Order: sequence, then C-alpha cells, then structure tokens
Amino acid sequence: MSLSAAAATRSADPSDPARPAQAGMAEVWPGAAVLVVDDEPGMRNFLLKTLAPRTAQVLGAGSAEEAEELLAQHRFDLLILDIALPGKSGIQLLKELRERGHHGEVVLITAFADLDTAIEALRAGAADFLLKPFRVTQVLNAFRRCMERARLMRENRLLRRALSERTPPAAGLVGRSIVVKGLQAALQRVAAVDSHVLLSGESGTGKELAALALHRMSAQQRPGPFVTLDCAAVHAAHFEAEVFGEPGRDGLLVCAQGGTLFLDQVAELPPALQGLLLRVIEQRSVRPVGGRQEVPVDVRIVAATSRPLRAEVAAGRFREDLYWRLQVVEIGVPPLRARKEDIPDLVAHFVGTLARRMGVAPIEVGADELRDLQQHDWPGNVRELRNLIERSLIVGALDVSALLKALQRPAPNPPPRPVQAAVDLATLEKHHILAMLDSAGGDKARAAQLLGISRRTLERRLAEWGEAR
Repeated sequence: MSLSAAAATRSADPSDPARPAQAGMAEVWPGAAVLVVDDEPGMRNFLLKTLAPRTAQVLGAGSAEEAEELLAQHRFDLLILDIALPGKSGIQLLKELRERGHHGEVVLITAFADLDTAIEALRAGAADFLLKPFRVTQVLNAFRRCMERARLMRENRLLRRALSERTPPAAGLVGRSIVVKGLQAALQRVAAVDSHVLLSGESGTGKELAALALHRMSAQQRPGPFVTLDCAAVHAAHFEAEVFGEPGRDGLLVCAQGGTLFLDQVAELPPALQGLLLRVIEQRSVRPVGGRQEVPVDVRIVAATSRPLRAEVAAGRFREDLYWRLQVVEIGVPPLRARKEDIPDLVAHFVGTLARRMGVAPIEVGADELRDLQQHDWPGNVRELRNLIERSLIVGALDVSALLKALQRPAPNPPPRPVQAAVDLATLEKHHILAMLDSAGGDKARAAQLLGISRRTLERRLAEWGEAR
C-alpha cells in the first residue's frame, strides 16, 4: 500500500482529466476492465473520463449496492472504491468481497484520511490508497502498480506450477537439416498471424519445443506468457478449475492472456471438455467455475496430437467443429528418422544439458558411435534419443553404442549367475523406472512426469513386470 496522496497538492481540478498528465496519455491497458464506485458524480465522471480511453471497459456506480450488482455481471481487473459511501462503506464492501473470494486489485479513495484509516484499508486488502483531490498522474500510477502486481501474481502462479511439476527448461529446435529448416520456416510464417495452430506428429518428436519456438517468434505481436497443459494428465474433474479458473484463482486461459496456451495430447480430451473448449474459442471468453462473469480472453491456442485427429473425428471420439477450429493451420513435426543428420547436434545438446542438470560428468561420443546412432530408426523419436543419453549418463561406464545394440537385438539367454559387467537395456530401464517411482514416493503421476512419459505408459510397464503398486 502507498499513502501516495498524502503529500500531493490539492490544487488539481478533478473535472479536467487531460490537464495534469500529458506524459501519461499514451499509456493504455487494452485488456483491462475497471469499476469506479463513488457517490460524487463529479469525481466519478472525472475517473471515468480519465480511464475510458486507456482501458477496454470502465463502468461507474454511486453506491456499494450498485457496485455489487455490476460485480455480479462483469469481471473487473481494478476496483476504485470511495470509502465514504451512502449506506455501506467502501471498506466494509471490500471486506465482504474478500470474504466471498474476490481477489481483484482495489484502490481506496477518500477526502478524509489518517493513519488509522490507512491501516484499516491495508488490512481490508486494498492495494493502494489515494487522497482526494488527486491528479491524473496519481490515478495512472496507482493503476500501473495494480496491473503490474496482478501480472506478477499470475507469473508466480505459473512458476510455482512449473516447479511443482519439475518441468525442464525447454530449448529451441536443435538441428540444421533441411527438414528442421522447413519446420522453422513454417512456424515463422504462422508467427505473423493470430490463428490457432495444430501440431501433428509422432510421439516424442518435440511438438512442445515447436510450440515454444512459435511462441518466441510471435513475441512482438503476442508478448504474453507460454502456458502448457497436458490434456492426458489432468483429471476430468479438475480440468475446468485448472483451465477456466475458480473464485480467487485465475485459470490457465487467463494466465496466458496475450500469449500462448499449449494443449498437449489434445485428442485425449473427453467429449464434454471438448465442448467447453470449443465455447471458449468461439466466444473468446471464459466463465470461471461457480462464477457468473464472463472473462474476455486473448490467447492463441497451439494444440498437439500424436494421433490423426481426422481419424478421431471419423471414429466419433473428437468433435468435428472443434477440429476445424484448431486446425486453422496444421504443421507436421517430422520424426527423427527423417532428420538423422541432426543426431550429432542432438547428442551434443543432450549430453551437455543433462549432465549439468544431473550433476554428473559428460560422456564422450565418438564418430563410430554417432554412425551407430544414425543407423537406428528411432521409433520413439527425439525422446528416445534423449532417454538413451540420460541412461548412458546414469551408468557412466556404458557407452552409447552398447546401449543401442542392446536395443536393436533380443537379449541373450541369461547366464546362470548375474554378470555385473553386462547390463541389457531392458533391465536398466526397469531399474531406472522403479527407482524414479520410489523417489516419487509411489506417486505414479509424479514419477511419469520425472521420467518424461505418460502415466499410462508407466502403468503398462509396471503391469508387464508384474509390479502391482
């Protein structure tokens, strides 16, 4: 809270919003909505005229009761609230709003202020405090601080979400092949427009990295955040609250305002959730769970699928209308077998980044081993190569070519007694997966995230090994 008006001069004319602050005239918040609550028509009109050219929506109310009616119908990013209102006071209204889960930014204004009033305003949850009469610059500075605070809160939520999932930092597209250059060129063309994009390709090809590359290429037009959602990992009962939000908590669509929402494995969405997503795309607004207010959203959706969506539509598992909404532009992400000349660059990248992250010594991969890697068809694509490098770093003594040969041929008959010097890939994989499951305390969803695989793949592996957990 800032008692920013305490030292302000009281000579400003509140009926002239253009007079004091020419420097702030160019500053706008195109997506913001504001509610001004003041029983003095002159002050209310002054604030409305000041903010109308700079915001998407600004409405006024002359009492707490009128304000509550508008709050029930609209979502506001900022509430400018007079303390001395007829009937219910501004501080009392603010306390009731906070108790009901309203967490928007609030600036309290008053003509009579002392330290006790300021403390009470702070305890009630006000973000700023202005003393009448005030200048346009003071209003805009308070508005700027509130918008910045709201932005930081959204970014902090996304950061906490990423840390809780231990999402590794994504790199750009690695490789110099003609295929990769073609993919980069296609993404660059799409970056100049706001159309939704569908990324198709086999599992493990790097569709999320392609989506992130598109987001970065669009930074000038869409400077908002890059937000990811694995549609197969979110339980249907939690999907609405996670994506659309709930009282006191913005959903991922609002968090991604002005940026990109990446929907991985979009074909896994149940039909009911497909309908909700279609409504958001068509109306460009979202209604939080349990709320009555429509929140405008300006988000580019990049969806990814490893299953052909046309076939899913034909089978009745995916809505055709949603398919056409998402497939405005479709870009195929090539499999690794189509870009084997990129394998040396990918190996160097994975060895460097994984060794640093795991805190182990990097391994050396010679020319012969790289040639062996390029002979493999890589059905698991780039993810398979990454996992191979990670396993090599874990065991240290095993080179990449030995692991690859174990992958390409059936394991020999087991000797009568274990031989420590020979470790086949299947055994190594089993030990690694079980170790990660133990480190996650038996939490399969958490272990799957750490391993970079889906929970269903993990459960299938456990069933094959007879590990009922």
